[in-house]
This record gives sequence, structure tokens and C-alpha cells, in this order.
Amino acid sequence: TRYLSGYLAMENLTLDDQDGVLRSISNTAPAHYTVKIQLFSLLTKNNIERYESGDFEAGGYKWKLVLFPNGKNVKDHLSLYLVMAEASSLPPGWEVYAVFRLTLLDQNKDNYLTLEDTVGGGKRFHRMKLEWGFDQFVALKTFNDASNGYLVDDTCVFGAEVFVCKERSTHKGECLSMVKDAIPYKHTWKIENFSKLDAECYDSNTFNAGDHKWKIQLYPKGKDSGTGSHLSLYLALADSTTLPPGSKIFADFTLRILDQIQAKHYYGRANYWFSASRKLCGWPRFVTHSYFNLPNVGLLVKGSCSVEAEVTIHGVANAL
Repeated sequence: TRYLSGYLAMENLTLDDQDGVLRSISNTAPAHYTVKIQLFSLLTKNNIERYESGDFEAGGYKWKLVLFPNGKNVKDHLSLYLVMAEASSLPPGWEVYAVFRLTLLDQNKDNYLTLEDTVGGGKRFHRMKLEWGFDQFVALKTFNDASNGYLVDDTCVFGAEVFVCKERSTHKGECLSMVKDAIPYKHTWKIENFSKLDAECYDSNTFNAGDHKWKIQLYPKGKDSGTGSHLSLYLALADSTTLPPGSKIFADFTLRILDQIQAKHYYGRANYWFSASRKLCGWPRFVTHSYFNLPNVGLLVKGSCSVEAEVTIHGVANAL
């Protein structure tokens, strides 16, 4: 391999590239993959801004080349990237460090323009960073000039070689995914013959909100500080045992006992991070027994009442 001093002069670069990229000339073909493109100009004509190659294997992993004919994040340059393929198959927290070189064939001299990162240790690929490459791989003016040998008869050849230098599993972590334009879910539970309820706790039917199952829990005679004087009301995560370890759900919710006469509903509102260990939130002293039983209030009419839950999921955190 020899340094391309002529090319560096043409590009107004020096060997000590400030962008940490080394450009060189190699007489050796790329070891792992090449992409030949015929009628290259039709990519731009057909508004193809990004071309992904097929997968290839190197160092025990699958990769692909991604070409941006009119540049990525830059103008007047062609951009070329290496992307880790099938990243979903990686174990959580897994990292792969790779040294790679991306090439462009000079068809006139039968050698290769080669770009590689000069920062030691290789680039770190993982689930949240799957691609590395060069925005300014080659200036379009240089590339399109047939005398340079890169685009001849509207045909060009790119290549890649990838050497995995380190693999490791990182520390534990979590990913919080907030929900844009969160939708509220409602569930109404009608309870008949309220005065005959003699169990400590009653559960509503389960209902779905934000891909999870929920239920309303009612303590007719009260719970904890509300025992004997209040009706206690809670929202509970019904499928907490199926949550992956470390998962939690942020919910904004309202519990109401509906006013069946004047629609002046009695309610409480809260937000809470639900999880397998914190699956319940509500009020031990939701409403006093004396107020609940007043005939003109409308909460208990002809022995029945209706409890409503309105639940909005704003975010979900999962372990990485």
C-alpha cells in the first residue's frame, strides 16, 4: 500500500487529515465484498438517495454497504457507509469493535482508493449505533471525471473489508420509550347490589390499555387508613407477572364513581410508574361511606354504582 499524494493534492488534503480519515492507494482488492454499479447516473435520475448492498459475512457477523450517491449530511460528495446487518440477533448489551476499509476502484490504473479511520481500537457497533462510514468519501467532481478512473462508462466498483478486533457485553441499562399522541382508554364497571358486598376486595374484568392488561380494585369497607370509614379504589396492573425484569410503565389515570343523576362524577386523578413490584396505585380514602350513600348525590342508585377507569400510557421502560 502506498499513499496517494496526487489524490491528496487534488482534494486539498494532507496525510494528517483533520477529520481522522486516512486516504491511501492499494493494489490489493478488498477482502470481503464488492459492489459493481452499472448506469450509475440513473440512481440520481430515479431519485434513489440510498442504496443498500446485500449482506456479507466478515469476522463472524453480517454487514452491508450503504451508498449515498449525492451525499449524506454533505453536498458535492458521495458518501459510503458500513452497516451491521441483522442487529436484532445480537444479545442485549453486546458490542462489536471493527476496523474497516472502504474502497473505490480506479479502473484506469487497476488500483483502489481506500479510506479508513485513523482512530485506534476500531469503531464500536451495537444496537443503537449500527453504521459508520465517510460522509465525504469522494468529491462528486472528482468521481464524475472519467480521467480519474472511478466512473468509467457510467460504471463504478465499491468494496469493503472488515476486521473484528473486539467483542464484549456491556453493563446493564434500560431504554425509555415515550408515547407520542398517547390515546386514553376507558373501562366502565357496573356493580349491582352494592350493599350485599361482603368480601374484602373485588376486581373488575380486565381491560386493555397500551398493550397491557389492567383492572379496577374496589374495597367496599375500606383498606389501610380508609378501613371502616371509606370506600377504597385502585388501578392495578393485571399482567404484572408477565412483565420482563426491569420493565415499568408510566400511566396517567383517572378513577371515577359516576353520578347517575346529575353527571357530576366523583373522581381522583394520578400518575404512577407501574411495575411487577409496584402494580397498584389509588386511594385508601377515596370517598367516605356517608357521602357515597347519600341519595341525592347519585353515586349509589337503587343499590348499584358504576366505576370508570380512564388510563393513558405515556411511556414504557425496558431493560436493554
